[in-house]
Amino acid sequence: MTVAIHQPNFIPWLGYFYKIVRCDIFVLLDNVQYTKNSYINRNRIKTPQGAIWLTVPVRYQFGDSINQVQINNSTDWRRTHLKTLELNYRKTAFFQDVFPDVQRLYLQKDWQNLCEFNIALIEYVLSYLGLEKKLIRSSDLKTEGKSTERLVDIVRKLGGDSYLCGFGAVNYQEETIFHDAGIELIHSEFVHPKYPQVWKEFIPNLSIIDLLFNSGRKSFGILTNSSGEEPDELS
Repeated sequence: MTVAIHQPNFIPWLGYFYKIVRCDIFVLLDNVQYTKNSYINRNRIKTPQGAIWLTVPVRYQFGDSINQVQINNSTDWRRTHLKTLELNYRKTAFFQDVFPDVQRLYLQKDWQNLCEFNIALIEYVLSYLGLEKKLIRSSDLKTEGKSTERLVDIVRKLGGDSYLCGFGAVNYQEETIFHDAGIELIHSEFVHPKYPQVWKEFIPNLSIIDLLFNSGRKSFGILTNSSGEEPDELS
């Protein structure tokens, strides 16, 4: 059984969902330290001027885990996001199919916790793609160790025999620890697909919301027919 693990990012890029497709169980790593200016609270969308960040404002203290981070609701960020999405994607082929659902999710409650909001968005994307996959929060598991040792412990507790990781993981994961634990390490060989986009030349590594607006129900086929590297965290 293959396990994949990743932080619960904000409307993640395509490679994130490709990992979900390829694993048996996907673990949302919600009880590790929050990283400022990362994909946990922001992602990129496309505009006529190029890619821009869509950011959820947050309140946190240094050392807070991801599931402790609160959303800063002192500004009407939800309507700002929705207006930005509408302005830049209303001419896409599947805007009317996707936007009402996204709008309902944004406005269905007064979101306070970043992790809960991110997971709700991830679950929506999975539902839209027609992808049924078991999601588990790492905070629901009694895990031990740090960094790679924690990942190995998660895989063991779930009865996994292989771990699916992105190419970026070679920079910080100690492969020998997986090997010594008898866990096969599999690299996600994701190559970013090209799909129709509005606004001039194609821009890769955007939030998957860009794919949904442009390709609708064809998105799953586009995603799974690909076979890349996770974009670097930008600060």
